[in-house]
Amino acid sequence: MQSPSPTSPPPVPPKRKRPLWLTIIFGFVGLIIAGIVSAGLVLGYALVVATPNLPSLEALTDYRPKVPLRIYTADHVLIGEFGEERRDIVHIQDVPDSLKKAVLAIEDARFYDHGGVDLAGIARAGFVALSNGHATQGASTITMQVARNFFLSSEKTYTRKIYEMLLAYKIESKLTKDQILEVYMNQIYLGQRAYGFASAARVYFGKDLKDLSLAESAMLAGLPKAPSAYNPVVNPKRAKVRQEYILTRMLELHYITQEQYDAAAKQPLIVKGAGKEFSVHAEYVAEMVRQMMYAQYREEAYTRGFNVVTTIDSADQDVAYRALRRGLMDYERRHGYRGPEAFIELPSDASEREQAIDDALLEHPDNGEIIAAVVTSANPKQVQATFIDGNSITIQGDNLRFASFALGSRAQPNQRVRPGAIIRVVRNEDDSWSITQLPQVEGAFVSVIPQDGAIRALVGGFDFNKNKFNHVTQAWRQPGSSFKPFIYSASLEKGLGPATIINDAPLFFSAAETGGQAWEPKNYGGGFDGPMTMRTALQKSKNLVSIRILNHIGTKYAQQYITRFGFDADRHPAYLPMALGAGLVTPLQMAAGYSVFANGGYRINPYLIAEVTDQRGAVVAHAQPLVAGQSAPHAIEPRNAYVMNSLLLSVAQHGTGAKTNVLKRTDLAGKTGTTNDSRDAWFAGYQHTLTAIAWIGYDNPRSLGDKETGGGLALPVWVDYMGRALKGVPEYKLPMPDDVVSIGDELYFDEFTPGHGFISTVGVSQATLDEASGASPAAPEQVGEQEKKDIMNLFKGH
Repeated sequence: MQSPSPTSPPPVPPKRKRPLWLTIIFGFVGLIIAGIVSAGLVLGYALVVATPNLPSLEALTDYRPKVPLRIYTADHVLIGEFGEERRDIVHIQDVPDSLKKAVLAIEDARFYDHGGVDLAGIARAGFVALSNGHATQGASTITMQVARNFFLSSEKTYTRKIYEMLLAYKIESKLTKDQILEVYMNQIYLGQRAYGFASAARVYFGKDLKDLSLAESAMLAGLPKAPSAYNPVVNPKRAKVRQEYILTRMLELHYITQEQYDAAAKQPLIVKGAGKEFSVHAEYVAEMVRQMMYAQYREEAYTRGFNVVTTIDSADQDVAYRALRRGLMDYERRHGYRGPEAFIELPSDASEREQAIDDALLEHPDNGEIIAAVVTSANPKQVQATFIDGNSITIQGDNLRFASFALGSRAQPNQRVRPGAIIRVVRNEDDSWSITQLPQVEGAFVSVIPQDGAIRALVGGFDFNKNKFNHVTQAWRQPGSSFKPFIYSASLEKGLGPATIINDAPLFFSAAETGGQAWEPKNYGGGFDGPMTMRTALQKSKNLVSIRILNHIGTKYAQQYITRFGFDADRHPAYLPMALGAGLVTPLQMAAGYSVFANGGYRINPYLIAEVTDQRGAVVAHAQPLVAGQSAPHAIEPRNAYVMNSLLLSVAQHGTGAKTNVLKRTDLAGKTGTTNDSRDAWFAGYQHTLTAIAWIGYDNPRSLGDKETGGGLALPVWVDYMGRALKGVPEYKLPMPDDVVSIGDELYFDEFTPGHGFISTVGVSQATLDEASGASPAAPEQVGEQEKKDIMNLFKGH
């Protein structure tokens, strides 16, 4: 071995190796220092270079967020909201302390201490970014979130982060901490189209912000990070975990006590489901208003914060909604069970079965009180079914009667109630459940104040979500016999009156005579009663009498006369079937028409919007309706209205509308209507303070059934509504005008009295009158030849 040279340097002792744990600590500290230094250098450079290019803060200093269109009843119940962003503006002093602390605990606990940027948080985020090679954490303060929400995108890049910090400093220099927090709490998106915590409180819990509990505040505070992930409607389990974490943070920060934490963690929360944010069903009303506002303001209608107050009374609307649904469901029960809505396969695995049921019922959402369920077992004596929430029910006994055939062996496969069938059930008063079904038949209901046309209640169909077609305004249907009063009113101006004798005798016209199809009008139920007074004829709704009245006064005259009530002449051709309501009307037109009789003869225009204000409360528009006895024009003379009111009172008390007597009032008037083959069923009537119209029929017109009439179908809906709407309203008696006289217990115009212009008979010869006095019915040959010629001329348009 060679010895070392004397000139060689001495050997260096081996270096002591640093422990791995110490290397990690130094590296971690170095990264933090590097992150802070880097952030400082970059921020300093950015302050010099980028500050002059920062956007103006006018959007914050003059904060004007998009506020949706909101629609209210006359008694200020919210019934509709339209706009991309649901938002309620709230001042910071009105935000409950528990909500502020919950938000600060999870979003920015040092909010009131830093200057807009939390450098410690940035260093932490920088370390994670260096470790991962890309940005994954935000370290955003509330001020930085405000900057991003107003001025920047949400992409996770260093450039955007720098601008976010610069803007945060600028915001902090212009606004106070409370102002910044206020903007944040009004602007942040919280799911379900809700922007801001005030809107979220209403959307998720149906409450004003001030009424939130600590538990509810904590759940809402968890939404800003990921509204879709922590949405209590869509993901209730995740939302609960997030809420408990926030409560824990509040406890750690000494924002709440242990007792408060325990109580909040245990509090069961009732979260409103999607589409259940309105307490009153007025969806058709809200959509009508939306269309009117959009026609006026276009897209601005949804952002300017308009508040529309309608004429709707919330209590009346609720009664109308329930009355119509009850009437349609009663019809369904009379006409049998059609079978389940659909069928699914039920997996044998419990978890798979639960998922299959959930998936199926999502496609068949509940319809108010009519709940969807999947049958899990079935026999003629008992059915078990499961709801979407996993709860199960047992249906048995009389509650199976409606679907008894579908439980038998003779039922067709697509009608049979069996495992996997999707059915509808309804809860009974004793908390048991019955099988039911969604109706295929449709209906409409509208009520109007006859003095000025204010719409008090409007239900355009069984369910808006099922069928958005508004039958009150869009359904042009034949009114049937409910149109006869307008023909009778026209006849009063031609010398006829309640005491006029008219022949209820048959008419027949061959195809050769009509130039088209043969026509043989009939009375409902068949049969003819011979000569009778006009009052009796209207009470009994005699078709042949109405035809003879129209023939006597002339169809052209009647066609123009009905326009006084708001009807369209071109939808009522000037031919004799007009007497039977063969033209086309909407329920809203009928409400305006019958209001003329109710208010003493004045033409009013139904209206829905009472007032429009902007988000600052300034009045933008105010209704100026025509008012009976003031600004409204006369449609008919008061004497005509008085006599017609008398005739319609008779119908309601003694005629086809006698079911109104159950309300024990003497001031109800109206007329039933049933069209050919019972395709449309109506009741149109009023009390002096309220006109109401009920209609029932199929969208694709078909028979409702041989024994289904306006008196049996629509009238019960009308009675159900009026019984509640008129509660406490005193009875009214229309004063007799000076130009109406009473002779022998009947009414006459003073210029048309017996022997002085009054038409005493129509279509009745003296021989017929003599024969009628012997109580024998009129025979077909008793129709005079001249009368027949006159009718034929009307058919040919002469």
